[in-house]
Amino acid sequence: MSYDVDVLVVGAGACGLAAAIAAHDAGLSTAILEKLDRPGGNSSLSTGSVPAAGSRFQREAGIVDDPQTMVRDLMGIAKETDDLDLVRRLAEVSAPTVEWLVDTVGVRLQLVTAYRHIGHSVPRLHSPISRRGQDLVNDLLAAVAKREIPLALGNIVHELIVEDGAVVGARVAVGQTEETIRARKIILAVNGFAGNRELVQRFCPEIAGAQYFGARGSTGEAVIWGQKLDAALANMAAYQGYGAVADPHGSLLSWTTIEKGGILVGADGHRFGDESLGYSGYAQVVLAQGTHAYAIFDQTIFDVAAQEEEFVELADYGGLKKAPTAGAAVAAYGLDAKTVDEEVAAYNASALGEKHDRFGRHDFGLAPLRGPFYVCRVVPGLFHTQGGLRVDRDGRVLRKDLTPIPNLFAGGGAAEGISGRAGARGYASGNGLLSAIALGRLAALAAATEIRQAA
Repeated sequence: MSYDVDVLVVGAGACGLAAAIAAHDAGLSTAILEKLDRPGGNSSLSTGSVPAAGSRFQREAGIVDDPQTMVRDLMGIAKETDDLDLVRRLAEVSAPTVEWLVDTVGVRLQLVTAYRHIGHSVPRLHSPISRRGQDLVNDLLAAVAKREIPLALGNIVHELIVEDGAVVGARVAVGQTEETIRARKIILAVNGFAGNRELVQRFCPEIAGAQYFGARGSTGEAVIWGQKLDAALANMAAYQGYGAVADPHGSLLSWTTIEKGGILVGADGHRFGDESLGYSGYAQVVLAQGTHAYAIFDQTIFDVAAQEEEFVELADYGGLKKAPTAGAAVAAYGLDAKTVDEEVAAYNASALGEKHDRFGRHDFGLAPLRGPFYVCRVVPGLFHTQGGLRVDRDGRVLRKDLTPIPNLFAGGGAAEGISGRAGARGYASGNGLLSAIALGRLAALAAATEIRQAA
């Protein structure tokens, strides 16, 4: 049987780009197909942060961490998962993955030590200086170009080719024509299904009413193709939400503003929950309370968040209202100033330890809040799903009986994630990118091993 390529990667986000680089460096002929007219997917929309436990960057910063601690952190918020072994596996390879990105691929990452993000007990996020996922993607694209790996944009995979139960290629639409590409191994690196309303309603109904702010390519092909192959699915009710998308700007209000002590109030001027649940877990709470919410924080918190370029841009474009008091700041949105000032006073009393927070918040960051105040009107959003095809420790797609489907691998949004079995509270910062890049690399290395063994 003749093949056009050793490894065909479907999808050009961080997962697909990392997989292609690893496959090429393992000596395999590799090609990438991307259905959209530009690469990146959800990776471009992220902060580019990849968590790693026990990296040399942590050691250089004097931070003690290990995979076991990372697993405890992840399961501490996720509580349950369909695949604990995968959580352990990705924690184990997290540090080697980040070091490979920096040393071999040439991705410019630095350890974020200014603050810890939701779900992590120590600083372990490795991010571009800009905190922009597009910079991570650009570095991966540069590595792909340096290796002269073919990347075909606007090539839509319609279906996988299956012969005798093994996946041997894909049928691809190129303009008005259809081509068949045969490959020894296929790595599915497509996005999840958050942009497919029918699948979201089926698997993640609690967030189905939220606006979708992720990449437009997240239409669930992996789930659809996998079900035709009797593939197992895992963690399908898990997703990553975001509780504070600036309205009407559409950009993320940095959750640092809330994590460091800011609050959210509804249109009635009152808080409605424990904001320390995190940006993902709190999205459903924001959705349940009404159409809009209003983030309130002070100058001290503003100065911390201003380390992030996207936050500064939001401020520069008028996405924040500033005033000496919180009530004066929210007045621009028609909220009752007296109610909001009283709410802030009650919250500050809790932050000072004078009274118990009625929503049970214990981490108040830099609060109590002091003027001047900033306010941003926000809406909750759905960004990507965290469930997908069940895979083994090296990204092989598994059938319902947990045997591998020959030649088929998956990572990133196509595969099951490590954010718990259901809901958004199990999402720790960077889970999506770790699953994408680590599984993409693992899949490529496993594919290379299988090809060598078959030679």
